[in-house]
Amino acid sequence: MNIIAIIPARMGSSRYPGKPLALIHNVPMVGHVAFRTAMSDILTDTYVATCDEIIENYCRDAGLKCVMTGDHHVRCSTRTAEALLKIEEATGKKADIVVMVQGDEPMVRPEMISAAVQPMIDDPKINVVNLMAEMDTLEEFEDPNEVKVVIDRNSDALYFSREPIPSRKKGSDKVPMRKQVCIIPFRRDYLLRFNEMEESPLEIYESVDMMRILEYGEKVRMVPTGCRTWSVDTPDDLARVTRLMENDDLMQRYNRQ
Repeated sequence: MNIIAIIPARMGSSRYPGKPLALIHNVPMVGHVAFRTAMSDILTDTYVATCDEIIENYCRDAGLKCVMTGDHHVRCSTRTAEALLKIEEATGKKADIVVMVQGDEPMVRPEMISAAVQPMIDDPKINVVNLMAEMDTLEEFEDPNEVKVVIDRNSDALYFSREPIPSRKKGSDKVPMRKQVCIIPFRRDYLLRFNEMEESPLEIYESVDMMRILEYGEKVRMVPTGCRTWSVDTPDDLARVTRLMENDDLMQRYNRQ
């Protein structure tokens, strides 16, 4: 099976401009994501997809594979799809599964990639998977930068929101607090079909791409991970992740500073 990872990254983030090259222990954030993702032995290859020459230059100097894409993309999924088609043209090999790993997940671990992909290998009916993680604090549960998810009995997503769901307003002090972790494998053809679907109202209201799939009546399989992870949306997040990664066991394998 040809399984490739693509890491979409751009300097013009509305919430935190320039964050792909923000340093965490002397390594740019996108470097952490790419090096750690590439450690997964389930992958054939790993690429960064960007429209910024400064990111391309960093990748070249760091020995990371990079694909230049257009600067018109609003969604990570469309940038990933453009990169996918360019990779296939360059290599002459069609991908089976494309793992989209967000460039702001510097704590990603190779076992998370394998966990996300395995259900698709086991069940050909699964077209897209998201990882999910338990949240430990109400602060994280109420943070609008964290996408929350509720699931059904089959571990398929029922709803995603930046609001804290399920509700705690009826007095329950114990509700499942789960967040989306942006490691998202798509079957190759499903990624292209997803990008052809018209954006859905709930996707726009919630600012969560996966709501498009649910609103079209299709499934997103959610897979739990016990790995501790925190995405970077703000400078405060960067400081938190820097602290959390101080004794990281993977970083010494690629941080030669």
